[in-house]
Amino acid sequence: MRMILSRIVASLGFETAEADNGRTGLEALGDMAVPPDLVLVDWNMPEVGGLEFVAAVRSRPDWRDISIIMVSTEGERTRIARALAAGAHEYVIKPFTRDAIEDKLSLLGLTGAGVSPLPGGR
Repeated sequence: MRMILSRIVASLGFETAEADNGRTGLEALGDMAVPPDLVLVDWNMPEVGGLEFVAAVRSRPDWRDISIIMVSTEGERTRIARALAAGAHEYVIKPFTRDAIEDKLSLLGLTGAGVSPLPGGR
């Protein structure tokens, strides 16, 4: 799933990095000189789950501007509401299409007319 998402956002002009679980994702964010503009996170991740990941990102003022999209098979309204309440900006239910990801990025102002994903940390 990471590889598919990585290919989609790369095809839209974003630089990508991957983490194999929530803990290494948080560590990777901490190692970055400049935080990314976007993080795509799964609800069900080993070590640190998606909801916990979102809460950890939102707890840091220097990561406040990172846009977060939760991508998950979990489509119940209560889970979507919890993810958004925790600080995710958008939610995509698997399976998804490239267009669905592009639409969410457009809603966040990260793609579309006049927006160039590269350069600038994206």
